[in-house]
Amino acid sequence: MNIVTTLLVGAFVFGTPVFSKGGAKVQEAQSQTVIVVVGAAGAPEYAAQFGEWAGLWREACAKGGARFIAVGLDEEQEPSDRLRLQKTLSDESGQTASALWLVLIGHGTFDGRTAKFNLRGPDVSADELAEWLKLIVRPVAVINTASSSAPFLKKLSGPGRVVVTATKSGFEHNYARFGQYLARAIIEPGADLDKDGQTSLLEAFLTASAGVKEFYSAAGRLATEHALLDDNGDTLGTPADWFRGIRPVRKAADDASLDGYRAHQLHILSSEAEAAMAPELRARRDSLELEVMRLRDTKEALSEDEYYGRLESLLRQIAEIYSQSEMRE
Repeated sequence: MNIVTTLLVGAFVFGTPVFSKGGAKVQEAQSQTVIVVVGAAGAPEYAAQFGEWAGLWREACAKGGARFIAVGLDEEQEPSDRLRLQKTLSDESGQTASALWLVLIGHGTFDGRTAKFNLRGPDVSADELAEWLKLIVRPVAVINTASSSAPFLKKLSGPGRVVVTATKSGFEHNYARFGQYLARAIIEPGADLDKDGQTSLLEAFLTASAGVKEFYSAAGRLATEHALLDDNGDTLGTPADWFRGIRPVRKAADDASLDGYRAHQLHILSSEAEAAMAPELRARRDSLELEVMRLRDTKEALSEDEYYGRLESLLRQIAEIYSQSEMRE
């Protein structure tokens, strides 16, 4: 490994800028969109909780400069929440490098065949949401915090998507608390596990999962929800206990690729350097970082010269992107 590669490897940390100037000016407006859908509460106490969680997402968007769209928080009216969600997704389907976040807060059901998210009025099924999302040609994160949400992961998993569910099975049908912990983690500085000045969706997922586990343990109760994250498109999902820090440390039995890398690239509250980067540069940087992670996962199959040769090429390209970003400031 030559001196250039040594320096680059030392400078590169997953999810952290390679080279960045301090005090970068944060862009006045981010073009990310966060759609928060609050479903049918079923009881007043749930309505209050779901409204509080949605408020935390709204707060995060206000601080991070993301566009916040709510469905289900106003007085029930025509058209139905189901039709409003469908139209909102259609309106956000334009091609862009900026991410679309879809957050579902509420209750879910599963009859052994079909999983649904309970809305005021007609519900929306995992199959229907999958059809609506086919129109989206931008990075997408779908976060279903409801009970019985796991089947949504299998239906929605795909290239360029991050999918998070509150449960690992459609039969985990009890009230899910994961949404509470996730909403808090999104705006909680303590959830920044790698201390890079921003909390990623992966870090929020891990922090929320730990919070749920602690709740059931402290209450002396058997956990009835186990969250999953999928961002490699294999429909399998990965639980939080497969990670050490922010790195996945276990593999599926069929040696499937690892989850978590893409989710760690998504933030609502970004660091100054991250927020100052143009969306198209960030998209290219993210793509190269994913290549670095995949290369690391296959290191044992390569010779040392081949591995470090590929790594140096990728890190040089990443460094050039940061250089271009700094020149635009």
